[in-house]
Amino acid sequence: MAATVEITAVTKIFGTGADAVHALGPADLSVASGEFVSLLGPSGCGKSTLMLMIAGLLDATEGDIRVNGELVERPRTDIGIMFQDNTLVPWRSVEGNIELQLELRSLNPQDYGVRIRDLVKSVHLEGFENRRPYELSGGMQQRAAFCQAMVHEPDTVLLDEPLGKLDALTRELIRADLQALWMQKRPTVVFVTHSIEEAVQLSNRVCVITPRPGRIARILEIDLPWPRDLAVKNSAQFTAYVLEIQEMFRGYGVI
Repeated sequence: MAATVEITAVTKIFGTGADAVHALGPADLSVASGEFVSLLGPSGCGKSTLMLMIAGLLDATEGDIRVNGELVERPRTDIGIMFQDNTLVPWRSVEGNIELQLELRSLNPQDYGVRIRDLVKSVHLEGFENRRPYELSGGMQQRAAFCQAMVHEPDTVLLDEPLGKLDALTRELIRADLQALWMQKRPTVVFVTHSIEEAVQLSNRVCVITPRPGRIARILEIDLPWPRDLAVKNSAQFTAYVLEIQEMFRGYGVI
């Protein structure tokens, strides 16, 4: 069963005294098992900071975070995590980079051969298993990085603006891959983005975060059919969600 994320009165302040920066919070959020929830907000609002705290890579100043009922007090190895800048090492092939994530978790890559092949196929990287990162386009690198995040079959997946540096067409293609994989396995996903359309397309719920200090101003339920294909994106209901969120950010002076 996919994990549940519970965020309770979480605040993050960097520095002390006159140099202190109140980056986030207080924030409260409950992510149900198998949900796809987006943290949507402008640059500097603390959404990536919150994701790092869920992963145990950053401590909260106040409040607590639990994953599947367990208090997050250290980096978690049972989750999948993907950043805007991929973590591929240049001296390994695509397959070797995926295997590296297993090795770092003391898992035997030989036990995951079928899993690796299935992942590579699902993101359309067949034929590129033995290529090094420098031989791949940016989109292909991100697909390989996503395989890294998913290879150990995590119940919880954290995605920090993984499509932010890609061109529009490549982003659309990878969104479709991401959506298909989520629909197949239904892990709990927390997705950080500054793209309104991306959040609406991919999410069960969208958490709208204010400018710094980031607070969850509103959580929108996205009631659209799956898969969220081009027909759904062109629908009046999709447009209505996008316009509603745009009006919120206009009120904050963001757009």
